[in-house]
Amino acid sequence: MSEVNIAATPSAEPVAKPKPKPKPHRLTTLRWPIVATAGVLLLACLAPFQLVPFHTFQLAMAMIYAVTLLGLNLLVGHTGQISLGHGAFFAVGAYTAAIAMEHWDTPYFATIPIAAAITFVLGFALGVPALRLRGLYLALVTLAIAIFLVPLLKRFDSLTGGSMGLVVDKPVPPAWTGLAEDQWLYFLALATTVLSFVLVAGMLRSRVGRALHAMRDNEIAAEVLGVNLAHYKTLAFAWSALLAGVAGCVYTWVIAFVSPDSFALTLSITLLAGLVVGGLGTTWGPLLGGLFVMFVPSFAQDVNQAAPGVIFGLLIIAVMYLAPKGLAGLATQWTQWLGRRVRKGKTHAH
Repeated sequence: MSEVNIAATPSAEPVAKPKPKPKPHRLTTLRWPIVATAGVLLLACLAPFQLVPFHTFQLAMAMIYAVTLLGLNLLVGHTGQISLGHGAFFAVGAYTAAIAMEHWDTPYFATIPIAAAITFVLGFALGVPALRLRGLYLALVTLAIAIFLVPLLKRFDSLTGGSMGLVVDKPVPPAWTGLAEDQWLYFLALATTVLSFVLVAGMLRSRVGRALHAMRDNEIAAEVLGVNLAHYKTLAFAWSALLAGVAGCVYTWVIAFVSPDSFALTLSITLLAGLVVGGLGTTWGPLLGGLFVMFVPSFAQDVNQAAPGVIFGLLIIAVMYLAPKGLAGLATQWTQWLGRRVRKGKTHAH
């Protein structure tokens, strides 16, 4: 018998499988959004102490528009409905605060729940026809509301001031704050904005938010899964109108004047354009859209006083061409690209 050379026989060792890449920890995933949010809040708190009163006023107005767009985003971006008359709810909230302060001597803090309740009921009522209408038909209904509101406000002179509008007193800052009037109004707008964003973020992470997203993606599938379409559609309109009414209330505090011409149809169109430019269905879209609505028209006015609308329209076209998903989508792409570059650099370093 021949002897087998055991030493020459290759050992059958198991092939080592490549180790799977560790998934990023949840805290690591959430770190950058938390850091970005904290940085934005810090800059927002420092801004009124570094800017002149007019620029402080402009930032306060941008935050007011951001709250309005937050409600519009809840309806259009997260629910899949359409509204071309959101400026009407903004106007109702503004006039509710002005009438309560001027005719009933209501403290300005008490005007927020009043404006919120009235606009919530109106939004819920508008949500009823939304159960049978969709697309262009629903857009026409909301557009009609924005069209007839302005002449309606002009007819009740004794209550709304007619075409002349109403002038109210601005909220006086408490003595213990040591703030100037423009700074106090700015922080009122900031507090309203932060609270609104926190509430909407909590809603979208809850069962309600999942139902809205399911209804937006596929109504038939959502209904099969047990989503009550009628309930959530009317709820989306009501909450969207409530946020617009709250923003309109704070608008009255900051401006101290309301007039029907301030809430023309162009306001509703501009709000919808600002939301699309900011980023439909995104977290930061309403805030970026509020900045766009506030600063871009004034920039267009400075560029060409004869035709600011032309400049404004061209800027919208340019932004949509360069950032089809809005400014928030563009910022997300840049952040992801920067993250990939950072991870690639760390890999080469090791």
